[in-house]
Amino acid sequence: MKLMIVDDDTNIQRLYKEELEEEGYDIVIAGTGKDALEMFERENPDIVTLDILMPDIDGISLLRKMKEKRPDIPIIMSTAYDYRDDFAVWASEAYIVKSSDLGELKSTIKKLIDNK
Repeated sequence: MKLMIVDDDTNIQRLYKEELEEEGYDIVIAGTGKDALEMFERENPDIVTLDILMPDIDGISLLRKMKEKRPDIPIIMSTAYDYRDDFAVWASEAYIVKSSDLGELKSTIKKLIDNK
């Protein structure tokens, strides 16, 4: 199962990679929106975690582009801020607030995999 982590924060990248590899997932990481779009095509991930605030292309735009290419892919919006009232994030399958405790992220990934 291949997960793509899209986040410009190297600490988050490292934390997610280490924790999720321990769970048995194959992890690919993109630090910019441009890289994310290229990797999305090339790597064909099963699930994507997507930060909303990115330096070049924001996560909402990435969400739309990814869903246009692959409408069925589960995408988890992952952010330090509360965007739940922004209707654009509703196109994603899940929404989590970043935390050093990855329990919610892990359980969300499991739930999405089980529903595939």
